[in-house]
Amino acid sequence: MFYWVMKTIFVGPVVRLLFRPWIKGLDNIPDGPAILASNHLSFSDSIFLPVAVPRPVVFLAKSEYFNGKGLKGRLTAAFFRMTNQLPMDRSGGAASATSLSGGMDVLNEGGLLGIYPEGTRSPDGRLYRGKTGVAKLVLSTGVPVVPVAMIGTDKVQPIGRRIPNIRRVGTIIGKPLDFSRYQGLENDRFIQRSVTDEIMYEIMRLSGQEYVDAYASTVKARLAARKPAKAEQRAAAAVGLPENSTGQPPAAKAPGAITVVGRKSGTPAGQPEPSGSQPAHDAGNGPADAEPPGAGTAS
Repeated sequence: MFYWVMKTIFVGPVVRLLFRPWIKGLDNIPDGPAILASNHLSFSDSIFLPVAVPRPVVFLAKSEYFNGKGLKGRLTAAFFRMTNQLPMDRSGGAASATSLSGGMDVLNEGGLLGIYPEGTRSPDGRLYRGKTGVAKLVLSTGVPVVPVAMIGTDKVQPIGRRIPNIRRVGTIIGKPLDFSRYQGLENDRFIQRSVTDEIMYEIMRLSGQEYVDAYASTVKARLAARKPAKAEQRAAAAVGLPENSTGQPPAAKAPGAITVVGRKSGTPAGQPEPSGSQPAHDAGNGPADAEPPGAGTAS
């Protein structure tokens, strides 16, 4: 009931008025159970796709949305449940398998299940390698897979942005993919990978995205690991500390070490600097500033 009210009375009309979403291939969605496998550019994908599709869509959402603490966490979890979203544990193994069982129940009841094979939002707008959870669902239930491409949602609400930009978005729905030829091979990891790659290829063809043969979660982890190092470099630059050959601030000096202001790095205190390295404050007081022989001034 809550899902219908939000979609029909509140969210749906506002989305159509502000973002004027367009859709192609709506007739490709079958009447019975099916999986809508979509690229994932933005948090708002889970809003624009259900609004575009007349039938209710149940999404597998990351379990963190359902595990929040305090009043805010409980309200967030309740909202996601009431908007037809199920918790998906992305840690792998038995936990992920248990989460997928909820998706199987939706399909066995004849519903539409929405899933993002990449497992997380794209960090840069490219399409990343799909995880095999979608293949396990397909092979276990025998339902068709409908590839979906969300267009422009990363411009409406990029990662980290709470208030969306007002601009038009689109949805392209491809023809259903049938994997019944793999019946009985749902536990074969090579078949799971083959099915997943075929789904990702169709999404790539519809969306026109560049494909990256790496998991988006791995790329995000690498980017997150670089942030502290960049922050240290910016802090060092702000206080005028030099950087060593590795691009990192130099190591701290030992207690009692003497630093001479204006002396070049690497020249020990108490020793004269190399020729040609006279400090700027001595300029004009020594022979270096004397006129060369034969030099004159214009009269």
